[in-house]
Amino acid sequence: MANKTLNDLFEDTLRDIYYAERQILKALPKMAKAAQSDELRAGFEKHRTETEGHVERLEQVFELIGKRPRGKTCDAILGIIEEGKEIMEEFDGTDALDAGLVSAAQAVEHYEMARYGTLKTWAQQLGMNDAVKLFDATLSEEKATDETLSKLATQQANKKAA
Repeated sequence: MANKTLNDLFEDTLRDIYYAERQILKALPKMAKAAQSDELRAGFEKHRTETEGHVERLEQVFELIGKRPRGKTCDAILGIIEEGKEIMEEFDGTDALDAGLVSAAQAVEHYEMARYGTLKTWAQQLGMNDAVKLFDATLSEEKATDETLSKLATQQANKKAA
């Protein structure tokens, strides 16, 4: 087996998050439709638009490294999305649904923040300054979404579920 490098790991992880973001794009409309609160629904719709931008930034990174945008199956995001589907089914019509949706969405956000943080650090190490800026922009949006979800949970969804 050939000696693998940080660059190989970078490309592999880039393909992973590219696949994940595209799966998230498919899941967000379903989560928005299931949400009971107008604020949560609007948050999911806003994040879908942001996620489209995340995909575009990832495509820019692929271009920077001279590779065609290509995803790699991400079992982690598939599992997280599946858990979200289970919450939507098991808590449909209950006061706890929105709290469960927020929880599922935050699991997605935390996964994305971990991936983008790692990719940003590796891009710095590899001297990919343009990629660092792209990852940093996405990471900032993911953190802001997570903060918004936390506020929705503590101010509304969790209280309603209790």
